[in-house]
Amino acid sequence: MYDPSELERLAALRQEWASERVGGAAERRESFATSSAIEPPRVALPCDAPLDHDADLGLPGEFPFTRGVQPTMYRGRFWTMRQYAGFATARESNERYRKLLAAGTTGLSVAFDLPTQMGYDSDADEAAGEVGRVGVAIDSLADMEVLLDGIDLASVTTSMTINATAPILLAMYLAVARKQGVDWPLVGGTVQNDVLKEYLARGTYVVPPEPAMRLTVDLIEFCTKSVPRWNPISISGYHVREAGCTAAQEIAFTLSNGLAYAQAAVDRGLPFDAFGPRLSFFFNAHSNLLEEVAKFRAARRLWARLVRERFGASDKAARLRFHAQTAGSTLTAQQPMVNVARVALQCLSAVLGGTQSLHANGMDEALALPTESSATLALRTQQVIAHESGVADSIDPLGGSWLVESLTESLEKAAMEYVDKIDAGGGMARVLGTGFVQREIADAAYEAQKRIEGGDQVVVGVNRFIDESEEQGPPLQGSDDSPSREQARSLERVRAERDEAAVEAALARVDEGCRGGENLMEPILEAVEAYATLGEIAGRWVAAWGRHRESF
Repeated sequence: MYDPSELERLAALRQEWASERVGGAAERRESFATSSAIEPPRVALPCDAPLDHDADLGLPGEFPFTRGVQPTMYRGRFWTMRQYAGFATARESNERYRKLLAAGTTGLSVAFDLPTQMGYDSDADEAAGEVGRVGVAIDSLADMEVLLDGIDLASVTTSMTINATAPILLAMYLAVARKQGVDWPLVGGTVQNDVLKEYLARGTYVVPPEPAMRLTVDLIEFCTKSVPRWNPISISGYHVREAGCTAAQEIAFTLSNGLAYAQAAVDRGLPFDAFGPRLSFFFNAHSNLLEEVAKFRAARRLWARLVRERFGASDKAARLRFHAQTAGSTLTAQQPMVNVARVALQCLSAVLGGTQSLHANGMDEALALPTESSATLALRTQQVIAHESGVADSIDPLGGSWLVESLTESLEKAAMEYVDKIDAGGGMARVLGTGFVQREIADAAYEAQKRIEGGDQVVVGVNRFIDESEEQGPPLQGSDDSPSREQARSLERVRAERDEAAVEAALARVDEGCRGGENLMEPILEAVEAYATLGEIAGRWVAAWGRHRESF
């Protein structure tokens, strides 16, 4: 794009300017490095981003998709505005969903409680004290029917944040669609189904990695053939970023997980172009606005290059489509109203970075699940950005900024170095057992915390601008033991009313499937429709493969 001699001249001009005009002028920090240790130039010039337009940028909707995956992006339609919600019982969550849809939410995003995530029924000993706490409790198809009551699954897309037990929850969702008379090809949405990051950062796993990967690929294969509008996996960098990694590591670890799933599906016999267009990604939106914008652009470009090189992906299959959520780890219990500003800034970074779907956190989430009013305010934040800011009126509005292009290039290079290391270790499915990635995340989190405690990284209201006279915060979402009691009664009714012979026959098919090589989605669906519980189905997996325990 630029004459090399002109780039050299500009670099020399800046050096001369820095020496003669800036000199020894004091600056407020010794370093302005980003989370990924990228030191931005004092002032960016074309020499910081010597790009080949066609190879590195292109136009929106064209390879390598740096500038967006759609030709018109938000000029055609806004991103899907999802509000992540789910708490207590299915009945209470259903009420929240209806109100969010009435307020203008354009897609549902379901949070599940820890017992549901880890394959336990609500009346299991292991579930004590956790039922309905961090999401909704779903034990059987009866609960899913209540959760989705009055919601037309042909017109609403749903994202379900569920991983280890994703095949069971998707089977329940599809069973409800069938009861509604909605053909599966009309059902749209996403199930997270990203088990590798559970071993890396979250810990809500059930069985060991190898059979967990089998279940993940079973779901991908099933959706590719039977539920074509469903995204069968949302490869998640969000949680590794929440665990403390840098922006460059978030790109690298997420894409490496994606490559592992893609290779496993190809090894199953699925052509990449058959499932590649339905792969989706899930990224964190942090507060360093320009680094985050560059992160999203770099991730799109690097994924497109990697899958074209390794799988011969078509343009359609090489597009990295992603959902973003604002960073829960940045929210503070101190001065929680300030979180409104943080969330707005993070939403803006995701929009400027070209997200397809976005969740804005509630200001009170450092203290409790969001109240209805804080969830509505978070939704209004997205709506203001969409309708009032003007940033959605031009595609990739920061594209061409020498600083943003320089950051994009640096992040892609730093991420690729990690991808190469993981490849050298045999891919993410093998490397996760060595602890390498977990140590990298822990080290990055430790360094970030040191910067906060040392005052080098300012957190308003925490280590600077502290308000000792701070008044009591906003009203919080209440929590008690009533969900546990209600779920226990619901389970008792389900077990009393169902056909036990049909349940046992269906669970026996799950047993056979675990021992054999057939796709387990059909046996799981049969068990779900017989009203077998989530814990009973997951229990058959554990009987066949064991429950995973950390070994390092």
